[in-house]
Amino acid sequence: MFEEITKQIKEIKEIVVVTGAGVSQESGIPTFRGKDGFWKNYNPMKLATIEAFYENPKLVWEWYNERRENIFSAKPNQGHKAIVELEKYATVTILTQNIDGLHQKAGSSNVFELHGSIMKIKCTVCNFKSSQIEKFSQIPPLCKCGNMLRPDVVWFGESLPQDVWKNAIAKASQCDLMIIIGTSLVVSPANTLPIYAKQNSAKLIEINPEKTEMSSKMDLVLRKTGAEILPKLISIFKEN
Repeated sequence: MFEEITKQIKEIKEIVVVTGAGVSQESGIPTFRGKDGFWKNYNPMKLATIEAFYENPKLVWEWYNERRENIFSAKPNQGHKAIVELEKYATVTILTQNIDGLHQKAGSSNVFELHGSIMKIKCTVCNFKSSQIEKFSQIPPLCKCGNMLRPDVVWFGESLPQDVWKNAIAKASQCDLMIIIGTSLVVSPANTLPIYAKQNSAKLIEINPEKTEMSSKMDLVLRKTGAEILPKLISIFKEN
């Protein structure tokens, strides 16, 4: 199947790359559900729901600030950089479940953050949003309107930003190739993206060291990390 897909590379014009926490693991950012993941020592319902935030905003903010420090110091790995290089050979759209901003830091130009960004904040009441990275003088920080600020991320039980999700569906529905990297795609609605791609007869490639529930639906499965295999995949585009 690998040979079959590579023969079609000249015909591939639209590529959608769907990424999860695994693509950033080699940048020093732990995954959520792996054996060394973020959720190993924390109950997500105590840290990543709006109910948890209102119950203990200081705890939630302290945890997110710790994550922010880790993410701010992280650098894109070879997987992120290879995706940037892929733009030389096709139109590339990234649909990421990550909130770390490493795709943008690497230089990718068309990134849709399905679950928001840890780099951004928003008010819990008014329409205020900001992407200014700052250290807050008090925890939890307050908006000018007097209400609490929160990380601008999608928590469990919350809907994805509708404009972002509509664009994600549109891009998935028109791609020739979807590359799914470092995600088990167990979270809805992101797990429906391959279905939209298949409706356009797109080929599906999964890059993940571990088997997932989606593996059986893939045209090609590569049991490597993104940093390991993506540069090799890009080399095929160069040769064609």
